[in-house]
Amino acid sequence: MTSLLCITMISLTLAGSAYSQPLSDEWTSTPPPLPDHPTNTSPPLPDHPTSNTPALPDQPTSNAPAIAKVFANLGDNVTLPCRLQSKDSAFAHVGIRVKWTKVADDEALNEDVLLSMGFHKKTYGNFEDRVFMQELDHEDATIIITDVSMEDMGKYRCEIINGMEDTVKEIILEVEGVATDGVVFPYSPRVGRYSMTFDDAVQACLDQNASVATFDQLFDAWRGGLDWCNAGWLSDSTVQYPITKPREPCGGTKNGPGVRNYGRRDKQSHFDVFCFSSALKGHFYWLVQPDSLTFDEAVQACIDDGAEIAKVGHMYSAWKLEGYDRCDAGWLADTSVRYPISRPRKNCSPTEAAVRFVGFPDLMQKSYGVYCYKEY
Repeated sequence: MTSLLCITMISLTLAGSAYSQPLSDEWTSTPPPLPDHPTNTSPPLPDHPTSNTPALPDQPTSNAPAIAKVFANLGDNVTLPCRLQSKDSAFAHVGIRVKWTKVADDEALNEDVLLSMGFHKKTYGNFEDRVFMQELDHEDATIIITDVSMEDMGKYRCEIINGMEDTVKEIILEVEGVATDGVVFPYSPRVGRYSMTFDDAVQACLDQNASVATFDQLFDAWRGGLDWCNAGWLSDSTVQYPITKPREPCGGTKNGPGVRNYGRRDKQSHFDVFCFSSALKGHFYWLVQPDSLTFDEAVQACIDDGAEIAKVGHMYSAWKLEGYDRCDAGWLADTSVRYPISRPRKNCSPTEAAVRFVGFPDLMQKSYGVYCYKEY
């Protein structure tokens, strides 16, 4: 009896432990630090004689988690299943503790997704307010991820602790993108707006992994909601700009929505440019770093990771075509600082999905991270 009481106390101690700290995010509140949790190995039972009971064969342990694969389309909701393996638990009435983690190649870079302890539930980082537990019954630890993006693709780990037995399951999430050729985006360089001749504009788009947009591409972008009140070069050397919300500074309120056209201009005139970036042939990503970086440090950090610092066209393609969303401002190759938001929320482009432009900071300013790009 004394031994069983000790076992119960040890199990309750395990059930009361917490999990590792989530990664920090400079644009969102950082979850409070929680103490380290024990491994998912149950405490050994003390040796004692049995009453004429034959020895049981060796059983597989939870150290080798089951792995499943789930597929989803970009923008859909997806269910990642996970259940407690055994229903015969003396602690079922207490509830279970569940931790979901997005697993990186380097375990030190894992991302916390969701932590559930009884009635208390918390989501983290890019999963905040986007991941929910299904909870069909007391053994159900299944989660639903809403508005899936390409960045959500990868391996997830579900860990369930119920006081006596732990369950660990890993799931591979595959996300399929949309069949879209590319994305149009307005661009002006560090020197300022309306500073590029036509030839300058052509080179500026090439430098950002893009080309000068055609009228048809700009028109399709306008029909898709692009609204920009700065005139820019197109590939036929005309200067135009798309307006979906007519207003005084942008052609007046008497003209309806449309693509405003200045016609063909002298190629030595100075305007902005509309660039067109195609689907990526590599991986665009936020490089996790312990500290903020200067521009030169950002460039070197991507090189050290076997990549290059990302270009503006990379970010727009990842945002528009892959649903990339991250509320962290980071350096790009043109020395600008931007961040892509595909899911509007407070403090992160609350009114619309957009690539947010912070500016062209001093290159020695150490306030930002970096976005990198790696060819497949």
